[in-house]
Formats: sequence, C-alpha cells, structure tokens
Amino acid sequence: MAMEMRLPVARKPLTESLSRGSKKHLVVPGDTITTDTGFMRGHGTYMGEEKLIASVAGSVERVNKLICVKALKTRYNGEVGDIVVGRITEVQQKRWKVETNSRLDSVLLLSSMNLPGGELRRRSAEDELAMRGFLQEGDLISAEVQAVFSDGAVSLHTRSLKYGKLGQGVLVQVSPSLVKRQKTHFHDLPCGASVILGNNGFIWIYPTPEHKDEDAGGFIANLEPVSLADREVISRLRNCIVLLVTQRMMLYDTSILYCYEASLPHQIKDILKPEIMEEIVLETRQRLLEQEG
Repeated sequence: MAMEMRLPVARKPLTESLSRGSKKHLVVPGDTITTDTGFMRGHGTYMGEEKLIASVAGSVERVNKLICVKALKTRYNGEVGDIVVGRITEVQQKRWKVETNSRLDSVLLLSSMNLPGGELRRRSAEDELAMRGFLQEGDLISAEVQAVFSDGAVSLHTRSLKYGKLGQGVLVQVSPSLVKRQKTHFHDLPCGASVILGNNGFIWIYPTPEHKDEDAGGFIANLEPVSLADREVISRLRNCIVLLVTQRMMLYDTSILYCYEASLPHQIKDILKPEIMEEIVLETRQRLLEQEG
C-alpha cells in the first residue's frame, strides 16, 4: 500500500507588494467603524452611543457617505439581473421551486420560460400538464433574476436561449461574496471547458459545446459521454476553484484561468496539497497584480 508523508515546512512570507494589495478594513460584530456622525448607516451596521458599529463580520465598504459591511460568509441576496445556477426542488401549479442558496426557495413561473422550440404563445393547460417533461426535481438550470419580493424571495426567468437546463458537468458551491460581479458570467475558457459563475455561489463547469442548440429552447440536455481529456480539464478547473476559495480570492474568468495555467506543472490530485496550493496561489496573485498594473 502506497503511503505519502509530508513534513512541516517554514511558511514563506508574502512579498510586500502582494500583502499591500490585499489590505481591507475588516470588522467583527461589535467593532466601532467610525465615530463621525456625518455618515449614513448601511447594511450590517447600527448606531450605538453616537458611534457606527458593525453587526456582522466582513469588510467595510464606503460609497460616498454610505457605510455598509459586506459579510464574508452569507446566504445569497438576490438582485435583479443576477445570473444564478439552481436546482429544481419541487414542481407546483404553474411554477417550479428552485434552490439558489438564498434564505428562501426561488420561483420559476411557467410563463417566465421559453417553450421548447422557442414558441411564443400563451401557456395552455397542456403545457401545465407537461411541466415535469420540461424540468423535474433534481434538474440543474441557469437563469436570470427577474424580480425580488419584499420577503427576499427571488423570481427567475429563462427567456433567453442561453439559459435553461444544464447537461453534463461539475457543480462547485462557494460563498456568494467570492464571485466577482461582471458584465457576463458565461465564459468559454481557452483550455477547452466553460464555466457559469452564478452570483449565488453555484459554479457550473462543463465541456465547451461544439455547436449551440439554438432550436432546443434550453431544455434538451446533452448526455453523450464526455472524453477523458475533457474530464481531466474539468477536474483541474474544479480543484483550482476550490484552491482559490480556500485562499479567499475573488472568482472571475481571469483569476480562474491564471490559476489553471499555474497548476499545469502539477498533477490534478496534488493541486490541493498545502505546499503546492501556496505555490500556485502566489504565482496567480503575482500575475493578477501585474495585469492590474
């Protein structure tokens, strides 16, 4: 039986440029953020004895006179226009319940989705009876947030052909605070795989399709066997994302690609070993800093 033994090694100090770039104003509940009364109170704060005090653990963010604390570990709070990846948990009358990592289940209405084939017409009783044929319990979907209700529940829609049922791939769940907001969250990476970075912290990694199914209406999942090379690329990307999350680095297409390229000299199973993880993260951070300038 093969055994692997690793001895402790001295931790390398971060270079000055790396440590300077990662400084944030971090607070824990009860910390005084400011005693200046000219600021407005935002999320994650409260006033006490003429002081602005943090009510959650996280980083302080200032927008003009507004101060709020962005929690480092939290459930997903939906915003209109967000891209999310979710799992169908229940089929109800004219709607599906979707688990999206928020406090309440999200809702996908039958009227808020494309019919197979992209037909534009009113939904009939036959469509309602065929709902389980479109999406059933356990299916993964990508969707966009259409509305946020007063209790925090989210309403989704899949009216574009880029949304819909997801086929074969790997789901990685991370904290929503680590997913960077961008113009697009669908990325075809040059390594041969694609990722959907859900604002809700659900990340879907799948082999890049050779041709898009424009006439499927987003409900025909490709279940053909995935080649070994594609599976290896997806496994490496998955380990790279877990590595970045462990080191509390923001997730977006550039950081994932740089981390993937830095991990190529190592085997997939070795990427999550502490000493190799540190080496890959240092190289990734260095390249991101060089890119920023």
